[in-house]
Order: sequence, then C-alpha cells, then structure tokens
Amino acid sequence: MSASHESRNLFLAGPAGRLEAILWSPSDGGATMAAVVCHPHPLFGGTMHNKVVYQAAKSLDALELPVLRFNFRGAGMSEGKHDRGDGERGDVRAALDFLAAEYPGIPLLLAGFSFGCWVGLRAGCEDARVTSLIGLGAPVNNADFSYLKECGKPKLFVHGEKDQFGDAEKLRSLVNSLPGENKLVVVENADHFFAGKLQELHAAITNWMQERHPDLFSN
Repeated sequence: MSASHESRNLFLAGPAGRLEAILWSPSDGGATMAAVVCHPHPLFGGTMHNKVVYQAAKSLDALELPVLRFNFRGAGMSEGKHDRGDGERGDVRAALDFLAAEYPGIPLLLAGFSFGCWVGLRAGCEDARVTSLIGLGAPVNNADFSYLKECGKPKLFVHGEKDQFGDAEKLRSLVNSLPGENKLVVVENADHFFAGKLQELHAAITNWMQERHPDLFSN
C-alpha cells in the first residue's frame, strides 16, 4: 500500500522557541488518526531525517495517516538548547498540540526512536489525545522507562536483537510487566539502528496497525 501526500515544511511554536517540522498530509484530506514521530538523541546527530524515523513515518504515511516529524530544541533549525529530556517533553507536547489543531477530534499516535522513544512515549502517556504508542529501539540500558508501568495505552515495541543500547531481554521483561495491550517484535540480527533491517521494521509497524486498526486497510 502506498499513499500520495502533500509535504509541508513549517515551524511549530515550541516552549523554547520555534521547532523545525515536516508534515505529510494525505492528498484526499481525510484522516481517522494522525501521528507524531520523534527522533533520536540530538547530541549524537539525531534529527527528524534519521533513517529509522523516516521509515516509521513512511510506514504510517502509507496507511494514509497525517505524519508530523520535528526537530527537538537545538537540532537542525529548531531553537533552544538540549535539556536532557525534560524540556523535550514540552517539544513533544507542542507537536501534539499542532497536530490536534490541524486534525481536530481524531485520535493521535505517538512513535519515537531511541531518545525519541524515551521522551516521546512519556509525553504520549501523559496526553489523553494520544491513544496508541510505538517505541523503536528503546534505550532501556541507560534510560528510565518506569513511567510506562502507569500507562495502560496500547503499545508496540520494535527492537533489534543486537541493540547495543537496549538489551532485548531487559526490554522483554519490562514489556511483560506493563499494563494494557503491549506487543514486542524483536528483529533478528538487527542493531540499534536497524541497519539492513528497515523492511522488517516497516512490516512490524504495518502488521500491528492492521491488527489494531483494520479500517485503515479497507480501501
């Protein structure tokens, strides 16, 4: 399945200044769900153009969801300075606010890769407008994901078997302890960046979305 979309470069009003963003919108203008995708650590070169983030956005775009990517404060042309995850949660909220204003009344999905997973899922858990969460390459070795134990929203985790920043068995143990509906897909022989495994990442996202939202596949 592929979708034709309109691409719009823009700046969001963030809590520490404007945030550089790209919005993909279905050409037909209709939408039953919209998504925000958060990028990896900006101090290590992470931006909204990261290959994993781009693939996740493509996978959701193919389902004709509006998809918003943005650069955290201090990354790309976004204003502000890196705030070790605290201020970045405000950046995520700003992105959700923008998307909710563009597409009022429809549920939102929050996806994030690595640092964007840690920060994004927390903001998504806290926001009632977000009904689904996708965590990619959760860096469980060094980041505190205990907040997820209070989050009953449906969650998909896609993880590399050989992820150097998140032990797969540690993540499996965490996922098994979480409330609500949770699914973990471990991609064999994949590292943190899913090098050579982006098609498997695409399949995991698409299959989960098909299971949870069969209406997206009805056309």
